[in-house]
Amino acid sequence: MQTINIETNQHDDYQVRESYRNLRTNIFLSGKDTKVVMFTSCGPNEGKSTVTMNLASSIADGGKRVLFIDCDLRKSVLVGRYRVKKGVKGLTHFLSGQNTLEEVIYQTNVPDMDVILAGPVPPNPSELLDSPLFKETVRQMREKYDYVIIDTPPLGSVIDAAIVAQVCDGAVLVIAANQVSYKFAQNVMGQLKKTKIKIIGSVLNKVDLSENGYYGRYYGKYYGKYYGSYYGHYNSEESPDKSFEKARNASLARKNTNNASKPVKRQAGSVGEVAARKKANVAGNNTGVRKKPSADEFDGDFLMDYDEK
Repeated sequence: MQTINIETNQHDDYQVRESYRNLRTNIFLSGKDTKVVMFTSCGPNEGKSTVTMNLASSIADGGKRVLFIDCDLRKSVLVGRYRVKKGVKGLTHFLSGQNTLEEVIYQTNVPDMDVILAGPVPPNPSELLDSPLFKETVRQMREKYDYVIIDTPPLGSVIDAAIVAQVCDGAVLVIAANQVSYKFAQNVMGQLKKTKIKIIGSVLNKVDLSENGYYGRYYGKYYGKYYGSYYGHYNSEESPDKSFEKARNASLARKNTNNASKPVKRQAGSVGEVAARKKANVAGNNTGVRKKPSADEFDGDFLMDYDEK
């Protein structure tokens, strides 16, 4: 089996590594039956393929055997990005009967990580992905690997991702901050739901953390208020449960007073802007309980914030 050298961009930056470990953990906690996970996006250039490849590498680093399949048969960027030499066979060669499955699976320089690249652009990508051969291949790989991570084309552009969803256990939507409109993201999520696949969540990609300062505001504000209120009201003469109840009631009273003096206005904006407001609302919720999203909030959990330049 030929070996392909891949270079992921998560090895130096601590924040990037931590983001992928967070995403990896969410995949692990999705259930033991969630082994085949597909990634899609609303449109091109949202960093979907980078996120998917780096996640597969992170899963392998976590001690799991993983297979990465590039199902973006229309416009794959991985061969050029990782400078794969000419002559490498891909998924198109196998599904069209030109090569065997063993001939298109390649080892990588990352231990426990194998890949199947896309191959040349076929005239009928949707038909190949909807073939019984592809479905049987995914079934076999499910038995051979701990996880199968599939990179699919943008669902907002072509239908291929919905076809691949039929053989997957879960789906993740990658969204570039301040690049995709909120309405467009909701429409794509609606298309994904129609496939009946389990939606694991969303990745908010290309976030400028230096500008938003999300982590500092969230953890400082949330833990400072929550634990500060609890421990500040606790004393040796009353039980912890009673002290916690007093602290919670005081926190709720302050919240109701603030809400009464500052009415909330519905605002539109890009996914990145709405997500930032959503996170700020979570941070300001003194009870620590995440509120149910309103109609103008994105219907999905953000599994990871990643600053990809």
